[in-house]
Order: sequence, then C-alpha cells, then structure tokens
Amino acid sequence: MPRTRKPKPTDIPEAVLDHVAGPARIMTPMEVEDAIRRYKKALLERALGAELTHHLGSAAGAAPEAGNHRNGTTPKTVLTDDGPVNLDVPRDRAGTFEPVLIPKHERRFTGFDDKILALYARGLTVREIQAFLHEMYAVEVSADLISTVTDAIVDEVTAWQARPLERVYAVVFFDALRVKIRDEGVVRSKAIYLALGVGTDGRRDILGVWIEQTEGAKFWMKVFTDLRARGCDDILIAVTDGLKGMPEALEAVFPHTTLQTCVVHLIRHSLDDASYRDRRPLAAMLRAIYTAPTVEAAAAALDALAANPLGERFPTVVAAWRRAWTQVVPFFAFPPAIRRLLYTTNVLENVHRQLRKIIKTRGHFPNDDAATKLLWLALRNLTVKWVTNATGWPAAMHHFAILYSDRLGRDV
Repeated sequence: MPRTRKPKPTDIPEAVLDHVAGPARIMTPMEVEDAIRRYKKALLERALGAELTHHLGSAAGAAPEAGNHRNGTTPKTVLTDDGPVNLDVPRDRAGTFEPVLIPKHERRFTGFDDKILALYARGLTVREIQAFLHEMYAVEVSADLISTVTDAIVDEVTAWQARPLERVYAVVFFDALRVKIRDEGVVRSKAIYLALGVGTDGRRDILGVWIEQTEGAKFWMKVFTDLRARGCDDILIAVTDGLKGMPEALEAVFPHTTLQTCVVHLIRHSLDDASYRDRRPLAAMLRAIYTAPTVEAAAAALDALAANPLGERFPTVVAAWRRAWTQVVPFFAFPPAIRRLLYTTNVLENVHRQLRKIIKTRGHFPNDDAATKLLWLALRNLTVKWVTNATGWPAAMHHFAILYSDRLGRDV
C-alpha cells in the first residue's frame, strides 16, 4: 500500500488550487500574479470579517447584538508588497469597529514600507524609488509618502544613538568620511564620524554616528562624553588617523586610554609625494621602522632614514613621523597579535567604502537628519552580517587579558 504524504502546515488544499488553476490549465505570468492578488484579497477580507465577528460577538447571519450589527462594506485600495489590492472592508452600524490588520486611514499593508526602506537603504533617490515601484508594481507613489515612510524610522535612529554600551571596549577605531549636506541654504562638505568598537569578546559594533563641519577638542569632548554617559567606562586603545583635538579630549574623558595612530595612514601620507622610482626604496625604509621589535630599534631606523639620501630628499616624511611619534610609540609595546589589530583602521575604512557606494548617487543631502537616516539604514544592513569575531581576536585576547587584567576584570 503506497504511503500517503502528510500535508505540511504551509500546504494549500488541492481543491483551492484546482479552483484557481485547473490541472490542465496553462497560465501566463500575468495570470499567476493576478491569481495571487485575488487570493490575497480574499484572505485579507476573510481576516477582516473575522475581526468584525469578534467585535460584534456574533457570526454573519446570526442574530445581531442589540444596538449594533453589520452594515455592508467600504471599498479601500491598499498598497502591498505585491502591488495594489482593492478590498471591501466590512463595517458596523455603530461605527465602533477598529480593524487591527489594516487600521482605519491606513493605505499600506505590512511589507510595503519595508520595500521602500530597503530601496532607500541601498542609495536610491526618491525619484528612483518612485520609478521602481511604478515599473515593478504599477503603483504611483508620491514623494511625500516615501518621505513619510523614511521619517518613521527617526525614533529608531534616536534610540539606537542613545542605546547602552558595553562597560569596556578593548579597541575603538575612529574615522570620518565627507558628505555634502545643505546647511543654511549652502551646500557644505561635512564630516561624518563613526566609532567602531571591538568588545572584550571580539564582537564588533558601530557605537555611534556624529556629524560636524569641523573637528576639534570641543567636538571630541562631546563624543567621548556621550560614550561615557551611555555606559562605556573604559576604552583600552583608541586608534585614529591623527584627528585634530582628539588627544586632549581623550585625556580629559578617558585618561587611561592609549591613543594609537593608524600606521597605514602614516605610510600612505609618506608615499604620496614620492615618485614611482623612489616609492619602493622609501617604503622599504619605512617598513624597517614600523616592524622594529622595540621602540629603540624603531627610533634608530627613523634616524637612519633621516641620514639617508632618501630622507634628505623627502624631509617632510621624517618630520611627519617625528610629529606623530608620541602616538606611534605605543604600537611597539604590544606583541604581534595585538599589533595586527592596531596596524590600520581598515576595519572601519571597509565600512566607509560600502557607505560611499550607497551615497555616491546623491548630489547632497537636504539636512543632517536625512544623511543620518540613510547611513543608519545602510549600517543596519552591513552590521547584520557581522556574525563572527574580529580577525585574529582569539590570539589577541590572551595578551589583552595579561596586559589589562586590572581594567578588564569580570569582562574577560
């Protein structure tokens, strides 16, 4: 006797499928889409009818409750993720029925707003979103509707920016990217600063987004005070690219934090003015500095570069390393496992590269809030993929536990 297949919870009865599409009927793609919309219309109207039955306390055709009963339907067009659906929404005589599935005055069904946000998060402009929805779903969507949908996430952005943080972060990378934003009727190039923290368990997280036209100690004081107010009591190491005013502000708010300059940025700046012929030998001499086993060996390598004909031809390179030496020196006190983490801010620059791909289609943003909305949506899509710890973290954690055992405490 052949076995009978147990129906799955998602299976649709054969009788329903035969009614929509007979066994021998060949359907076109348009007919399939039309059948899906008709099925969705019938399902939504059935659910709304069940809500009204619950509200009245009696089924259709039964004796109505005194003082209130069914009173026909009202036509309503609802935008769904499959396009517009024309519904007949049931109503009651007393006008007290408030549908939960599709509330009164609501013209969009669950999923449609998510589509707009998904398109917006990928850098599409309002006009591009309108064109896409019209092409895919034959839906005319106004610019005001798109703005309303994207403005609805402002509260989520505010809550995210004020969320509690971990007590201790092993490493926090700070960097900025430039974005054009309209300010007081003039389009200005503003810096958007991001902080990427690596917790004591190796997990990465974007700690916040701050927009400022110019950087300085006052601005960084506001950033660090914000981090401390949200529960971050200590940062072991902060890695930056020589951002102005940061050393003074960091000393005031997180006095025990080690400030480390991004070595890769320093190397790039050193090679900017070198010709193709000089670049390789200059890079080799710079490599002898940042791969030195000790501070003394690194200082000797820097002196050797200054005395070399290359150093005499590029005195600004030696001067740049000497100016940044205070923030370069901490690098040599760490073992190789930690050096690999502090060597560059590439972990944050990778985030910036993906953000630039999203915002490059925008000429400029109308205000700071518009830029923050788009960046938050983009960051939400990026960080959801961070399911693994930072590269090389397990090896580095053993060294952190020894070097900072008194400050990590229970967080190790």
